[in-house]
Amino acid sequence: MNAIEIRDLSKSFRGMYAVDHLNMTVPVGAIYGFIGENGSGKSTTEKLICGHLVPNGGRIRLFGKDYTDPGVRVRVGALIENAGCFPNSSVYQNLRMQTINLGLEHPDEEINRVLRIVRMEDSAQIKFKSCSLGMKQRIGIAMALLGDPALLILDEPINGLDTDGMRIMREILVDITRNYGCTVLISSHILGELEKIATHYGIIRQGRMIMEMSAEELEGRARVFVSLKTKDMPGAKAVLKAKYADVREEEGYLRIYDVANTEAIVEYLLQSGHVVCEIKKNKIGLEEYYVELMSQKEDE
Repeated sequence: MNAIEIRDLSKSFRGMYAVDHLNMTVPVGAIYGFIGENGSGKSTTEKLICGHLVPNGGRIRLFGKDYTDPGVRVRVGALIENAGCFPNSSVYQNLRMQTINLGLEHPDEEINRVLRIVRMEDSAQIKFKSCSLGMKQRIGIAMALLGDPALLILDEPINGLDTDGMRIMREILVDITRNYGCTVLISSHILGELEKIATHYGIIRQGRMIMEMSAEELEGRARVFVSLKTKDMPGAKAVLKAKYADVREEEGYLRIYDVANTEAIVEYLLQSGHVVCEIKKNKIGLEEYYVELMSQKEDE
């Protein structure tokens, strides 16, 4: 069973499609990285899944049932845009008000549970307005986790966070999936951070899904390259281009794509009078794969 199955989903505003016949599949237990440029339809899709917007057409199923099913709706938690907290109320008071809205039994136990998950059990009495951005994002996730949802939908939760804040957020999201059995749909522009935790990816462009893949599939599709430095970079580049199909100068290195034999490259350059100062093998990451994919789509 999949946590989310979307087929032919559409949503238009004033005759313009924000989501254009979208297909999407999120497996149970996944951390699904939802990727796309601004205006690509990510937030609109998330709002449609949450029931905040009504689609023009298509189908959304959650855990095998229609997304409007009351039994399914209570299994969904979301943080879209901001936490919606009262600034002069404490973290605990904001969470307490949400437990009342949800009609939860044993509210104190539930509040303590979600505060432990987001590493804020010692911050319950702090006023919301006094919290850092990272703390506010974690409070928003805590509110979304009230009631122990099976699906958590997060819209850009790591944007604007410092390095430590992003690290804590990564740990929380992995903890939620591994230890609490929750599926996470997360959108983000910070692809380097997303790559550290995501198990699956969906890439959306102009309201349409253009690629879905697992982290293992990304690893298999990612191009191998060798990067190196010499004292004469222009001369070495000219020599390499005579032998290899794809040679580029990027980020201060010469990169030779789709090649993994470093010894052969070093020997070839040495025969041409170029001594290699530094050399390493690598694969392109999620961000480079995304940029390359977008460039290909623009050329089509």
